[in-house]
Amino acid sequence: MNKEVQLDEVIEIISEKLKAGGTVTFTPNGTSMLPMLRDGEDVVVLKGTEGKRLHLFDVPLYRRDNGQYVLHRVIDFCRDGTYVMCGDNQFAKEKGIRDDQIIAVMTGFYRKGKTYYKESFLYRLYINFWYYTRPFRHGYSFSRRKASGLIKKINSNKK
Repeated sequence: MNKEVQLDEVIEIISEKLKAGGTVTFTPNGTSMLPMLRDGEDVVVLKGTEGKRLHLFDVPLYRRDNGQYVLHRVIDFCRDGTYVMCGDNQFAKEKGIRDDQIIAVMTGFYRKGKTYYKESFLYRLYINFWYYTRPFRHGYSFSRRKASGLIKKINSNKK
């Protein structure tokens, strides 16, 4: 039986399991990691970092200073040793994420019974395509929003 719980309710159990070398699976909510992770549908597999630094494109579960849990991708590093994170479906970068905020790192995910590991060729292909087309996607998204606003304005002036 699956029961929906908040991470705050089970974070101690998760931390203990990860420290013992185990893995944890859960279904994330939200759209920030689309198209890779679908809201409430896909299941992520997490493991502890074992004190190691994250690598470019890793997807850690971390806790913001405000207490919110987030699953985003490492897209850069700051000079002070902190990380720059961003969801695959976002453009705003979140700077200053520290190692002490990192709870675990994703090793793969399940979608419709199929497993996708972060070492797989298709996953690596996705990451590279999604990351390196980011500037073009941002421009496309911006121009699409502007065009939509312009069309709405024209239509409202006709009435």
